[in-house]
Amino acid sequence: MELGQLRALREVQARGSIAAAALALHVTASSVSQQLSALQRSAGTALTYKAGRRTALTPAGLALCRAAVEVEIALARADAAVGVFKDDTAETLNVAAFHSAALAFFGPLEQALLASSGPQLHLADADVAQQDFAALTADHDVVIAHRLPNSEPWPEWVHVTPLAYEPLDIAVSAGHRLAALKEARPHDLRGERWVSVHRGFPLEGAIEMIGTLAGEEVVVAHRINEFFVAASLVERGDCVSLMPRYTINRNLFTQLVLIPLREPRLGRRIDILTRPEAMERAGVVQTIAALQKLMEELLEINPPPGPILLNHV
Repeated sequence: MELGQLRALREVQARGSIAAAALALHVTASSVSQQLSALQRSAGTALTYKAGRRTALTPAGLALCRAAVEVEIALARADAAVGVFKDDTAETLNVAAFHSAALAFFGPLEQALLASSGPQLHLADADVAQQDFAALTADHDVVIAHRLPNSEPWPEWVHVTPLAYEPLDIAVSAGHRLAALKEARPHDLRGERWVSVHRGFPLEGAIEMIGTLAGEEVVVAHRINEFFVAASLVERGDCVSLMPRYTINRNLFTQLVLIPLREPRLGRRIDILTRPEAMERAGVVQTIAALQKLMEELLEINPPPGPILLNHV
């Protein structure tokens, strides 16, 4: 087995198709197919199969893919041993984050790393469904992702650094009938019009759960994935929404009130995803440490539960 063959298999697993893997590896699709065929002959068993338009891995292929990760880690450690790879904090890193995390972290993160002579950053926002975050590690060194606690865990082929558990609160305008509540229950929200997310995104299910507990079907007036846009709409209108407690910028929305939910207790896990071998790089480790510090600062300035008017920090 050759390293190029293992990398081809890994890219197909991460990206779901031979064409996408070829694009990532800067080779032709024919070259990737040849690499996979040679690897399959060496393994003596089928490694891939077609699942609709996607190319999926058989159990043997997945096992070999996990072994390929260990090979990459070993190579990264070998580079680190000669001081070329591990100790270089001046490298350029690609960092991706979902929208509200990008809004909360990108500016302070770049400032912190510049001040500490850390890696240069290429930053990108990533508006993807939960199941697509892990695949972003194929193109980004660090990915800030989120998922609901009862959802499927991240795939085993990515390294996960937990960042925080972020409660989700009910957001209303300061003039809304619910604005004075200390806590909200589902029945308090009966008859409200909602700003929800696009179909297939995690918070849609959480909002539907509130409607089920309230005994009615949720009325969705608007579908907006970006919390920044949703907050600006809610604070000037009569709709309600779910809003993250920590990553929403509190200085930008002076007429928005956050009300903790008594039931159900809703929240999301914010995690940092990387490829395992990336954790051998000093620049990646430094970037993750900076993100952890920024998250601690957000937790420190977060007000205690109760009606939270966002111009009172």
